[in-house]
Amino acid sequence: MTVAIAALLAALALMMLPGRVGAVRRLRRLHDSGRAEPPRSAAGTAADPLGVATALDLLAACLRAGLPTAAAAAAVAIEAPEPLASVLRRASDLLALGADAATAWEQAAAGTTDDSVVGLARTARRSARSGTGLATAVAELAERRRGELEDAAAACAERAGVLIGGPLGLCFLPAFLCLGIIPVVIGLAGRVLEGGLL
Repeated sequence: MTVAIAALLAALALMMLPGRVGAVRRLRRLHDSGRAEPPRSAAGTAADPLGVATALDLLAACLRAGLPTAAAAAAVAIEAPEPLASVLRRASDLLALGADAATAWEQAAAGTTDDSVVGLARTARRSARSGTGLATAVAELAERRRGELEDAAAACAERAGVLIGGPLGLCFLPAFLCLGIIPVVIGLAGRVLEGGLL
C-alpha cells in the first residue's frame, strides 16, 4: 500500500517538473504557430549587447555561403536586434526590387544614428562601388563591435574597482586607527610617562 502511494506521488512529482511544463508549452507553440518563437525577455531588461555582432557574423556567414545580399539581409533581419533589423529589411526589399546596392544601403540607413548600422551601410556601399567582398568587411565590423564591448566592460570593471575603494577606506580606516595605531600610541605614552622622560 505504501509502495503504491510512493509510486503515485513520484509519478505526480515527475509530471509537475518545471522543465516538462516548459517543454510542453514550447511544443504547443511550435505546433500552433508552425515555427518556434524566440524566448522573450522580461519587460525592462536590456537587449543583448552582443546581438549586433552576432547578427553581423550571421550576415557574413550567409554571404560566404553564396546567398545573394538581398536574401542574406532578409534572413538575418528575422533575428537581428531592432535598429539593425529594420535597416536589413529595408535594404533587402530595395535590393530585391532591383535598386542599385549603393543606393539601397544609403536609403535603408537614412536617419539611423546607431554606429554599427551606419558602419554596415557604409561598408556595403563601399563594397558595391569597389566590387570587394562584403562578407570579410562585415566580419571585421562584427569583430570591431565585440572589441568595443570588451573595452567598455573592462572600463566599467576598472571604474568599479576605483569606486569601491572609497567605502572600503571609510570602513577600514577607523578600524585600523582603533585597533592598530591607538593601542601602539597608548603603549608608548604609558612607557614614556612611567620612565620619566617628560
